[in-house]
Amino acid sequence: MCLAVPGKVESIDGRTAIVDFGGVKREAIIDLMEPGSIKPGTYVLVHTGFVIQIMDEQEALETLEAWRQVLAHVDQPYEEL
Repeated sequence: MCLAVPGKVESIDGRTAIVDFGGVKREAIIDLMEPGSIKPGTYVLVHTGFVIQIMDEQEALETLEAWRQVLAHVDQPYEEL
């Protein structure tokens, strides 16, 4: 299974964007996207360190909320879910 995570682009330097994943900031390569399509403030989907898709803000925020709900139960035993 592949996992891609939404985040908000903070800045761009050449081929690399700094993406904020809810307070955790990481570098992501933007080479797979159309030149000029990624700008600070853009929500993107990142997989294995590469930006693979631009997301609209509402979709990104809904996805992040779904992740928060899932992660809130990570430490609970399976039987309690």
